[in-house]
Parts: sequence; C-alpha cells; structure tokens
Amino acid sequence: MRIGMVGTGYVGLVSGTCFAEFGIEVVCIDKDESKIQRLKNGEIPIYEPGLEELVAKQVKAGRLSFTTDLAEGMKGAKAVFIAVGTPARRDDGQADLTYVYQAARDIAALIEDYTLIVTKSTVPVGTAQEVKKIVREELDKRGRSDIEFDICSNPEFLREGAAINDFIRPDRVVIGVESERAIEIMRDLYRPLYINETPMVITSPETSETIKYAANAFLATKITFINEIANLCEKTGANVQQVAKGIGLDGRIGSKFLHAGPGYGGSCFPKDTLALTQIGQKYGAPQNIVETVVWVNTERQRSMAEKVIEACGGDVEGKRIAVLGLSFKPNTDDMRDAPSLQIVPFLQDEGAHIAAYDPVAMSEAKKHLEDVEWCDDAYEAAKEADALVIITEWNEFRALALSRLKDIMKDTVMIDLRNIYKPDEMRAQGFRYISIGRPEVAPQQEKTPLKQAS
Repeated sequence: MRIGMVGTGYVGLVSGTCFAEFGIEVVCIDKDESKIQRLKNGEIPIYEPGLEELVAKQVKAGRLSFTTDLAEGMKGAKAVFIAVGTPARRDDGQADLTYVYQAARDIAALIEDYTLIVTKSTVPVGTAQEVKKIVREELDKRGRSDIEFDICSNPEFLREGAAINDFIRPDRVVIGVESERAIEIMRDLYRPLYINETPMVITSPETSETIKYAANAFLATKITFINEIANLCEKTGANVQQVAKGIGLDGRIGSKFLHAGPGYGGSCFPKDTLALTQIGQKYGAPQNIVETVVWVNTERQRSMAEKVIEACGGDVEGKRIAVLGLSFKPNTDDMRDAPSLQIVPFLQDEGAHIAAYDPVAMSEAKKHLEDVEWCDDAYEAAKEADALVIITEWNEFRALALSRLKDIMKDTVMIDLRNIYKPDEMRAQGFRYISIGRPEVAPQQEKTPLKQAS
C-alpha cells in the first residue's frame, strides 16, 4: 500500500517513517523546499532519538521518500494523511486550523478516485466534518462530485524522546471513521499492530477528536495535581516522592505523570489544554477543571523562579546562577512552552546573570533567550556560581561530580526542580539542597570560606 503524509514536522516525519517500517510505501510531502532538500540529504530537522537511523533505513529500502509536489506524493496513494501544524492562536488560544483546511483543499484539487483523507494533527471536535465539507465543495467546483472519499480522525499519542517506540508499540490506536471501507484501510495500515492485538478503538471522528484532547488534559491534570501536593508537602514536612509512590500504587490512579516539577511544557499539553477550554466555551460546556489546570501551571513556572530567589537569600541581584537543562523535557530540543522560558527571564529581571547549558537544546534556546552566557558543559556553567538550578533532568545531570561542583562553585546552593538527587547525600556532600515537595536540607558542616575570584 502507498500513502501520502502531508507535513514533515514532528508528527508527520515520525509517523511516516514508522509506517514505512511497517512495510508501507510512504511519500512525505512539504511545501518547504529547504526542509525537503535537507531530508533528501539525510539531515533530520528535529531531534528525536533513533529517528535519523530509521529514516536512513527506510529511504535505503525504498519505502520512504520526500517531495514538495503534492500530486507526486498523492499518486497511487490509498490514503493521504494531514499532519500539519495546529498552533494556538494568540488572541484566544484556539487551535489555528489554517494549514489543515488548506491541505484539505489542496488534496481535493488532485484526487481522481477513491481516497481516504486522515487527520493526524491534533484538531478540535468537528474538524473532520469540516474537512469533509471542504473536500466536497472543492470536488463540486471541479465538476467531479462522482469521486468518492472518506474522512478519518487518527490522532497521534507520541511522547517526544520516545516517539518511535510509542508509534511501533502503542497503548492503543484510535480510529474515527464513518465507513467499513475506511476501517479496512486503516486496519491494513496498522496490520502489524492488529496482529499483535494492540487495542484499536474504532469510533466516530468526533469521539476520536475528543479522545486526543481528553487524554492530554487528563495527563496535564495529574502533573498539576502532584505539583499542588508538593506545595503542601513543603509546608508540612512530608515527602512528595513517597506520597506519589503511595497513591501511584493504587491501580485506579497509576504511577505515571506523578513526578513533581516546575510544570508541564512542550508542544502538546499547553496547547491542547488551552484548546480544550476554548472548545468547552464554544459548545457551552465549560471545562472548569482544565481551566484551573492551565492557570495553576502558568503560576507554577513563575513560582519556581521565586523559589530560586528565596534560596539565594531573597535577592539575586548581581549573582551568577547556573542553569542546567533548557528543553521542556530530556531527549528533545523542543523549547515550546518550556519552564526555562519563564524561569530564566524572571531571574534576569531580578538582576541575575544566567550561565546555562543543555546537551541538545542550546541552538533552539538561543532563539528564545537573550543575554545568557552559553556554556559548553555543566561545570563551565557552575564555575563561580552562587547557585545551581536543575530545570531539565537530562541523564548527564543525574551523576554530576559533586566534589568538583563544591570546589568550583562560589556557594554550594543547589535548587533541584526535578528531584534527581537524594537530600541526605547532598547534605553529606556539603550542599544546601532545595528540591520539590521535600524538606530543605542544610549541609552537615559549614563550607570553607568563599574563594575570591582571581
């Protein structure tokens, strides 16, 4: 079978490559000539572990190709996927469907026989029906109302940093369709998963579209909930990690997404929670819980900057703050709505000098942050620092040489916003250690007098 994938962003490129791994012939289509040329040259425009190797494998096998020509990409395709961006509109937070609807028009202008048109992008309820209306109108304009087509909502559930595994070994596949013909095509596409008895939820397009938003909103709510509990733990002396373990062992709750931190970010949760609140308003069904989640998460990131300032004695004017980790999570260079984009500017406004390092996201971070000292590693950032802040839990930050940090830092203050170190060990190493939802610990003994910069 041959399919076309319109859009070579994160969703389109990962999905197209993984379908090729399933044995499907895939043509990825994008209007951006420079991006397509880079892909043809073997250059991957996004950072995702394992993706570069898998793209190369599928290109070599002849199952994956790239083009700017939609007609070429659609030729002989049984299904055409729409995987273009749906960014939040600045004025009201609703999903901007401009690219989705334009893709639908472009596809309708070219189809010559039965085609299944699939929305892979995250879209509000009713989008599939609007795509159906657009395609029908365009076919009527062409005088080709005889051409049959179907629509399908097939949302992605890909975690950045683990996207390939999530596609190839998913928890479930959601397919929103209106005909048996469409169901059979989608089953053929996902045949390797169907054989492995991966749960497939076959439903209406409207239900499928709702599932995507509901899933992301629920996960964002779990994150926000445990962050609120972390605040309580800090006041009562409880340990949020033990609380999370205690409630996570309840099968009705589960342990995932119960890790306290500086708030959620990335390409999905912020955009999708905001969009869901707007959908609720549109249909007269306010999503009060999700609206609160959005507000609490925004305040959470601001409060993390205040936590750093408090750890520095209430004043960071003229102080050097080392920041480790800038991307919204490890194993990605995605800076969209990353907590660092709120924390760093807040500290700068209070007079702090920021020395930052991220293993992968430095280039992206430079597009969003100014007046930052960009460092080559964690220790360069920590040199003569008054405090060190861990914002993103990259693996290489989990085993820092604490004795080395103690020697090179101006003052041994660590604010760990991801709880990757043990308080007792940090105290034994002579650090004043502040984490999330756990009692603050002071060093066992006074540090030697501060070294003066030479």
